[in-house]
Amino acid sequence: MDERWQALKPDETQSTPLYLQFARKLADAINAGWWQADEALPSERTFSDELGISRVTARKALDVLLEQGLIRRRHGSGTFITPRLEQPLSRLTSFTEMLKQKGFEPSSVWLERSIGTPTHDEVIKLGLSPTAQVVRLKRQRLADGVVMAIEQSTLPLAYLPDPQAVGSSLYAFLDAAGHPVVRALQHIRAVNAGPDIAASAGIKQGEAMLLMTRIGYTADNVAIELTDTWCRNDYYDFVAELRR
Repeated sequence: MDERWQALKPDETQSTPLYLQFARKLADAINAGWWQADEALPSERTFSDELGISRVTARKALDVLLEQGLIRRRHGSGTFITPRLEQPLSRLTSFTEMLKQKGFEPSSVWLERSIGTPTHDEVIKLGLSPTAQVVRLKRQRLADGVVMAIEQSTLPLAYLPDPQAVGSSLYAFLDAAGHPVVRALQHIRAVNAGPDIAASAGIKQGEAMLLMTRIGYTADNVAIELTDTWCRNDYYDFVAELRR
């Protein structure tokens, strides 16, 4: 750890304020994986003692990283690394599969499993009759016990007769049922959290979120899945690779 402390130490001979130097070095260390997601950072006092900086400098640097979403504070517990999901936009992956690939432990809390008639939007996007029946699945999606997103999926009843049959992964269920989703159209836009979504996500009403709307298709080009996912913007990064 001695070498790491030395790497974090700001240079007093530079014109850049010490707290900004420390903030940049600490951000680089977090992004390099020195600490795991949801792991506690050393305290302000520890940073101050080990790096020879004031506690005010340490606090201001941590405030910078807090604003950037790299860390979060828990009252009475300390400062922790914010889990972040980097989701490529070029590959169709289930939430469960993506989390396992990133080394997180996925879990869900069911908020709704119901059968009803489709809304006008669901009729259009899924190509349904207004008198058709649909299944709605709504749940919190968690990584290592932290709520990352609120997900609501709508499927024609013919593809999911029993809403209780879905386990941790909707895509795994559809694969096993012989109706795999092989491609999807996905749109992402910024929204403000309404009261219900904010309460479910554990954030303030009106806070900015990313709304990802996906329509999933079978190999026969039949739309069988409409999913809206409200992603917490402090935990999600979407990445697109561009080539020419």
